[in-house]
Amino acid sequence: MNRDCIQNLNEIKLLLTRLSDQEYAKPLEVLSNASLGQHVRHIIELYQALIHGIESGVINYDNRKRDISIESQVLVAKDSIDALILKIDAISENKAIELKGNFSISDSDSATHIQSTLFRELAYNLEHSIHHQALLKIGLKDLGLQHLIHENFGVAAATIRFKSKPQQASS
Repeated sequence: MNRDCIQNLNEIKLLLTRLSDQEYAKPLEVLSNASLGQHVRHIIELYQALIHGIESGVINYDNRKRDISIESQVLVAKDSIDALILKIDAISENKAIELKGNFSISDSDSATHIQSTLFRELAYNLEHSIHHQALLKIGLKDLGLQHLIHENFGVAAATIRFKSKPQQASS
């Protein structure tokens, strides 16, 4: 699982090496005026919340820092990814962990506690990252920069595997 998360983060980092700060931070109407950088920051900060949760035993994705420099400066985002890769690479064992979050849109005091595992949360972060990469792909196309990524950027591994299998005709 570590390797897959690291590979995914490196794919995002490669994209970042090809973007200017202006392209990265530009609000895009096609993304409801979000920028590519806001989507990358979201990916990074969920992984950061996971890493913080390893130390405390509780992951709370709601309490992200929301660091504007990650969404506006390519270099800060790349450095953040490098730091995450080191920490993810150091994860050696699956362990029980508690997920805490407020899933209510109306009750600000509602907290849910769910028992999870570290590897389950790594899998969640990976899938969540791929989802946001699909949105990044839409933004890149809008900017005319789709050539910066490969066709499987933002596509789930299961979908890639399914598409690569020869399809049998149904009778």
